[in-house]
Amino acid sequence: RYQRRVHGGHAAVFRNQTLLEQGVKKMQEVCDTFKDVKVHDKSPVWNSNLVETLELRNLLINALITVQGAEARKESRGAHARDDYPERDDLNWWKHTLAYWDQEKSRVKLEYRAVHNYTLTADCDIIPPLKRVY
Repeated sequence: RYQRRVHGGHAAVFRNQTLLEQGVKKMQEVCDTFKDVKVHDKSPVWNSNLVETLELRNLLINALITVQGAEARKESRGAHARDDYPERDDLNWWKHTLAYWDQEKSRVKLEYRAVHNYTLTADCDIIPPLKRVY
């Protein structure tokens, strides 16, 4: 429940640097508490306690990745809108964010990969990126 409040309060639709930085810090604190989680049910069949624990772990990791990725991206693009960076920045941010989970340190590492500016067939042309206007 706390994870939901942190994520909703610090990485909602409209974001800014201060909120995102606070969100990364708080979400990291939430993830760090997972080391204290124990599975008491050791049964190998229909172990809902284990399944729910694994789901919680996945949820926490992905929530931290989302907040940290949003904090790192200094632009607005699609559903990622920032009050402090209202415009899209194709020069610096037309790239994919790759997130890696370090199990031992319980930390996220972000890397980037270029967007492929070509199609895999000659049957269609590439569609260049356009600014969203409503």
